[in-house]
Parts: sequence; C-alpha cells; structure tokens
Amino acid sequence: MPTDFLHRLTAPQRTRRANRQLGSVLAFVAGAVNAGGFLAVQRYTSHMSGIVSGIADDLVLGQVALALGGVSLLLAFVAGAATTAMQIHWARRQGLQGEFALPLMTEAVLLLLFGLLGANLELLVDIFVPSTVLLLCFVMGLQNAVVTKISQAEIRTTHMTGVITDLGIELGRLFYWNRRPDAEAGHAVLANRDKLGIHATILAMFFGGGLLGAVAFKRLGFVATLPIAGLLMVMAAPPLLRDLWTRRAAP
Repeated sequence: MPTDFLHRLTAPQRTRRANRQLGSVLAFVAGAVNAGGFLAVQRYTSHMSGIVSGIADDLVLGQVALALGGVSLLLAFVAGAATTAMQIHWARRQGLQGEFALPLMTEAVLLLLFGLLGANLELLVDIFVPSTVLLLCFVMGLQNAVVTKISQAEIRTTHMTGVITDLGIELGRLFYWNRRPDAEAGHAVLANRDKLGIHATILAMFFGGGLLGAVAFKRLGFVATLPIAGLLMVMAAPPLLRDLWTRRAAP
C-alpha cells in the first residue's frame, strides 16, 4: 500500500471515506481475531452482550466463580476501550499525527503477544487460557474504541448486532411501499443508501475475516496471528514514524 494512503487511514484529519476504509479493514481484523480466537480458546471475545448475560445466568445458578470470570472479561474489554481513549487524548496533547495509529500499534503488539501465549497453551493450560481470553477481550475493546472515536460512533467493528440492526432498518425503508399521496406530500419513506452500503460492507468484511481467521487458525494455529499483527503495524507505522522523525528533527 502507498505510504500516503496508509497515512490517510490513521491521520487526525478525518474524511468519511477514510473512516469507512479504516472501519472496513478493522472489521476484517475483528472477524479474524474473533473467529480464530474461538477456535483457540473456545470463547468469543467481542460479544459483551453474551458475556453480561452469562454473568447473570451464572449468578442465578450459584456459579460464582464463573460469574467472576465473566466480570473479568467485561472489565478487560472496558480497560481496552479506556486505554484507547487515554492514548488518543495524550497524543492530541502532544500534537502528534499518530493519535489513532498509537492504539492500532498497541493492538498489533498485543496480538503478537497472543501468538506467544498461544504457543504455550499446552504447557500450562490453566494459566494461559484465561490470560489469553482476557488479552483478546482487551484487544477488542481497544480496537472498537478506535473506530468509535474516529467515526463519532457511526461505525463499529468488533460486534455486528448494531450493524445488522441498522442494515435491517435501511432495508425496511428501501422496500417500503410508498403511497402516491404520501410521496407527493413529501412524506415518502426513503432508504439512506449511503448508510446501507457502509453497514453491508462492514458486515461482509467481518464475515470474510471470520472465515479466513477460522481457516488460518485451523491449519496454522497461532502462527495465523502474525499476518494480522503485521497488517496493523503497516497501517500504524507511517504516522508514528513521521512523529518520531519530527521529534528528532526538532531543536
């Protein structure tokens, strides 16, 4: 990818096109990590609705230890989102170009750590499996907060419930039969085709990432993490390197 294109993806000066391009790539990454992570540790790590419901079920059933485990996953996701917010605001205070690239580089490094932890799963399963699940929840919170901050909450990448809901609403508008008097009076129901397109793209990228991630983890194991982390590093590197060069060149 050309350096200018990569810089636009994570630049502080945002455009709708750049937001959607970045959102699409990160939806692919989230799908791959979520599906591949399930094959690795048998837990979906971006589905906070299910985790919260599971906590409630476990408490009702008297399984306090499992409920506390669910709480730890929830807190890890929240901590990831909070980390993104702190990194972005710190970078803005410093006047850096890489305010959005910084959390993406952090995500890349953590995915590499996920790969290293995974290589040791068979040695100390009781220790590394819970640590790996917590790590993936943290990563998903980190990533979702990046796109939420960039797009002003228009785009989400780590869970598809809201995306599919919005997609259904726009499809309902698209296929709604407008009566002629309503249309003539200016009350016609019209779909937002632009919004329809972005939600369909995000869903398709998440699904495609899930397919590729599942196949890669099934065949390659935790080595499949490396290209995902590499993609994030390539995206995040240009603005971070520019910031580093600017700081070194400053008197």
